[in-house]
Amino acid sequence: MIFESVEMAEPDAILGLTEAFRDDPNPRKINLGVGVYKDEHGKTPVLASVRAAEQRILEREQTKSYVSPLSGTAEYVAAVQQLLFGPDHDIITARRAMTAHTPGGTGALRLAGEYLRTTHPGTTVWLSDPTWANHMGIFDAAAVTTKRYPYFEPATNGLAFDAMMDGLDQVAAGDVVLLHGCCHNPTGVDPSVEQWGRIAELLKRRGIVPLVDFAYQGFAAGIEEDAAGLRTLCQSVPELLICSSFSKNFGLYCERVGALTIVADGPLTAQKVLSRVKICIRRSYSNPPAHGAQIVTTVLGDSRQLAHWQGEVQQMRDRINGTRKLFSESLDARGVRLSAEGNEFIIRQKGMFSFTGLSRQQVETLRHDHSIYIVVSGGRINVAAMTESNMGCLCDAIAKVV
Repeated sequence: MIFESVEMAEPDAILGLTEAFRDDPNPRKINLGVGVYKDEHGKTPVLASVRAAEQRILEREQTKSYVSPLSGTAEYVAAVQQLLFGPDHDIITARRAMTAHTPGGTGALRLAGEYLRTTHPGTTVWLSDPTWANHMGIFDAAAVTTKRYPYFEPATNGLAFDAMMDGLDQVAAGDVVLLHGCCHNPTGVDPSVEQWGRIAELLKRRGIVPLVDFAYQGFAAGIEEDAAGLRTLCQSVPELLICSSFSKNFGLYCERVGALTIVADGPLTAQKVLSRVKICIRRSYSNPPAHGAQIVTTVLGDSRQLAHWQGEVQQMRDRINGTRKLFSESLDARGVRLSAEGNEFIIRQKGMFSFTGLSRQQVETLRHDHSIYIVVSGGRINVAAMTESNMGCLCDAIAKVV
């Protein structure tokens, strides 16, 4: 009997909130924890462009065989790379990039970890402080050492850029630095384009390899605009790892569709790296799930559907930004100041998340007394889960605990 000695594991810091929320009988409960986009009705919608693509796929589908090759179809790889780099980018034309289709962005991160452990043993991955709660767990599971570099300045609710640069300047050559491509999770604070340029110069000078976690393209300023940081890195740094996801900007959360893209200094090197990545794929999930990738390929490969999807992403982005403004104004109206300068920082932050600075005690009181579920670390809230109908109740409760 081996199972009797097993002890109950601690729930995931974010997904555990969803389970607690589900079991809460309060009809006015609010879940601001898990990073899922919600519309103005509190629902996670199926995009119209996605539904149209699925109809086309069902009409022409003739097999449920494995995806071939196991690293992803040529059409999906081309669609991913064009979205990351832009059409006809020299990285694409020079065949310096190789892409592997993965089960979501999380799968891409784990695949990157497996590749680093097996092919570059001893490499350390440096994570921003703070970072997405699952980053450390993913690399720990892949037996990859992680360390932290400074990122967030609580006093200004902004980027601690000087401290960040000083920290990165201490990273050893050959190590990997994980950077959030846009909409930093959990803070919502991103570098400017000028700062991205300085980061790129430092990484090149130090011989450091960037790993860009690019999960929210389109949710900050726009599809093209949000790629500015990545493309700035590509101008200076000869080698990159990029983990991208279509969970958010396509709403394909349950389809688990993402990609690991490797940029090397030449096509032969890129092919060698991909050959090693394929071994990692074969030994873990063996073959990627097809349906989500078919949706992405169908939408991005049709100019009319592409324009339709871009419009839907803009609508989601506009709703998030409008909700940020409403949240800030609603707090102001109640005399609540989440920082010394007020609540303007909420509007400046980008993407789905806001680092409110609410303390652990305040977050726990919101949960126990008001059935409002927020991630404890930094009081991270999912702005996209706020609606006009729950905003008043939410801000009233925050006013009581602040």
